[in-house]
Amino acid sequence: MASSERTPSDVDRIAEGWVDTLVELNPAVGTYIGRPTADDRLADYSPDGHARSIEATRAALEALRAAEPADDVDRITVADLGSELDLTLESHDAKLHLRDLNVIASPAQEIREVFDLMPTESRDDWERIAARLDAVPGAIDGYVATLRAGGAEGVVPAVRQVREVAAQAHRIAKADGFFATFAEQAKTGEGELPESLHRELERAASGAAAAYGELAEFLERELQPIAGERDGVGREIYALQSRRFLGAVIDLDETYEWGIEELARMVAEQEAIADEILPGASVAEAIAHLDGDPSRKLHGTDALQRWMQETSDRAVAELGATQFDIPAEIRTLECMIAPTQEGGIYYTGPSDDFTRPGRMWWSVPEGVTEFDTWRELTTVYHEGVPGHHLQIGQAVVNRGKLNTWRRQLAGTSGHAEGWALYAERLMEGLGYLDDPADRLGMLDGQRMRAARVVLDIGVHLGKQRPDGKGPWTGEYALEFLSQNVNMNEGFVRFEVNRYLGWPGQAPSYKVGQRIWEQLRDEVARREGDRFDIREFHRRALDLGGVGLDTLRGALLG
Repeated sequence: MASSERTPSDVDRIAEGWVDTLVELNPAVGTYIGRPTADDRLADYSPDGHARSIEATRAALEALRAAEPADDVDRITVADLGSELDLTLESHDAKLHLRDLNVIASPAQEIREVFDLMPTESRDDWERIAARLDAVPGAIDGYVATLRAGGAEGVVPAVRQVREVAAQAHRIAKADGFFATFAEQAKTGEGELPESLHRELERAASGAAAAYGELAEFLERELQPIAGERDGVGREIYALQSRRFLGAVIDLDETYEWGIEELARMVAEQEAIADEILPGASVAEAIAHLDGDPSRKLHGTDALQRWMQETSDRAVAELGATQFDIPAEIRTLECMIAPTQEGGIYYTGPSDDFTRPGRMWWSVPEGVTEFDTWRELTTVYHEGVPGHHLQIGQAVVNRGKLNTWRRQLAGTSGHAEGWALYAERLMEGLGYLDDPADRLGMLDGQRMRAARVVLDIGVHLGKQRPDGKGPWTGEYALEFLSQNVNMNEGFVRFEVNRYLGWPGQAPSYKVGQRIWEQLRDEVARREGDRFDIREFHRRALDLGGVGLDTLRGALLG
């Protein structure tokens, strides 16, 4: 799938320079892509740090607009990077950075999560970790200063997000919280570290934990009393966020109505499969039947991790032999239990040199000890192959054609998550979900993604509820999702809090799938008998991550 070498152009040099700038401004970006040069630092989350970032964004956009594309690869880079830089400036004008607090993807999580990706094999690794731990208090101070500036301007997050993130920060700050247990790993790893480094790690970890305690105190005492009561952000901000996550402009009102129809279609599919599993059974009865099947049950996170790894390895081997040209560099995918207990399953891509492979992470909430394979089989395909790992890993492999920004940082949630849902349906078509129970599990996820199109747009735009009983509220969102998923209550609550605090992101999965399927069908219509779906996938993935409008232009011309 990877293309032959091409000579780097002026546009490539601008894009490479932008990656260098991002790594300098936010060293976590360097950690993510495997550049350890700034692994001893964290970003400046203060208003001054944000101002420097915006100044750099304007400079990069000006240089990009002045550059002459050399070929189609350049034209895609100019379109996609230009769109991202423009959106960054629009988000700045909307003052979104002043209210950047939510339960899953804000600086409150980013500062901690970067440590998950740091290597821990050598003394040098642990010395960089100690230095970065020392940087946590300053990063938190800068972040608090930005939120405080937002409060002074009346630009604040919703109170629900403030309360939930405060609770997260309290857990991290505990004496046996993340930082303390992370530093303890230095004592159990391979190789002897000097006692002085152990003391330094313990001291720095304690300081980092204390900083999170101070963040929790600020949130509860200062920000919560002035935070917004409404969970919805309104049409203007929502439209901006939707573009950010899709890389495409959509009709939000039409999409809301389509979401209601798609949800009904998923329910009908589930009901038909429930009857296959247990003749005459409702969906709930079929699920209860499957939940009582010990052969489909995993006990404990160790068993879950082993099953994930075995399932992923088998999919890579089989699909690599029959459906996709999977390069050797991405035939390894590590399945991991995340060090947190916040809920959620996610993927992190390989480093640019593949010294760190792609990884699938499962953050299991406290108290959840049993897992059902029929529910989760499609999750492995979603996060692994042919989902995120194939899509994102292939872009990293394609260094002969794509610059670093295109390989490692470009793309949108709609492109990535839309492909992953598209991949789930692809696996159904390839026979990997022939067991009705596994298909029911896939539809369980697809139904959830359809439900949250309705929920997310509904609550943030203040639309009328599908049952006609008034406008959407956060409380109804919880009730609505509970009716449309079969998940542990902790998962459901986390998911709803995520949607309420991260507007536009959740619908990007199902809307992205819709756009991927529309593009495939349109290419098939145009090419007729010449259409080859394997070639379509190769051509689409060869582009790397892009916005969905860019993808449409590249595939349809």
